[in-house]
Amino acid sequence: MKTIAIGMAALLLGTAASFAAEAWKEAEVGGTKIYTDASGMTLYTYDKDEAGKSNCYDKCAANWPPLKADANAKAEGEWTIVDRTDGTRMWTYEGKPLYTFIKDKKAGDVTGEGVGGVWHIAKAD
Repeated sequence: MKTIAIGMAALLLGTAASFAAEAWKEAEVGGTKIYTDASGMTLYTYDKDEAGKSNCYDKCAANWPPLKADANAKAEGEWTIVDRTDGTRMWTYEGKPLYTFIKDKKAGDVTGEGVGGVWHIAKAD
């Protein structure tokens, strides 16, 4: 019985970690390592956000969709989750909320870099 409980705990821990790993991935664009969503779309940060808090809603969020975190997603290292005022949850990296850009049409596009002087590619350290 104890072995089964330990096995189930290990399975659950492995499953929780996989949720985080499936939300994003690392890619290379022009010799720079960046983060993308699971589909390879570039992730961006927004200078007007606060640490652990998104300030991008309504029209902003329509143009810059937040990197949504599933209800059962678990934080992992520098990757954490914040609650949005609209009731959804989103991923952050090093406390910075992450977004995709509606004008990026295919994996590897980086058209959001520098938009308005406040949007920046999320670079992998």
